[in-house]
Amino acid sequence: MKTVRTMDWIALLFIIVGAINWGLIGFFQFDLVATLFGGASTLVSRIIYAIVGVSGIYGLTFFNNIGESTERV
Repeated sequence: MKTVRTMDWIALLFIIVGAINWGLIGFFQFDLVATLFGGASTLVSRIIYAIVGVSGIYGLTFFNNIGESTERV
């Protein structure tokens, strides 16, 4: 049985943050990351956006795990 690595959890966390932020932008025109970190063009916001983007690309590797048989107890 393959264990989930810490990097997978961190990537998943940032993917969820990105999804929530895009949902807020789409439904309410409200950018939570920009609001929390002083605007969309601040360094911290840009770093968060970049990490979310890299996490999304890394998240594509999760598709390798789909369909793997799980060990039955």
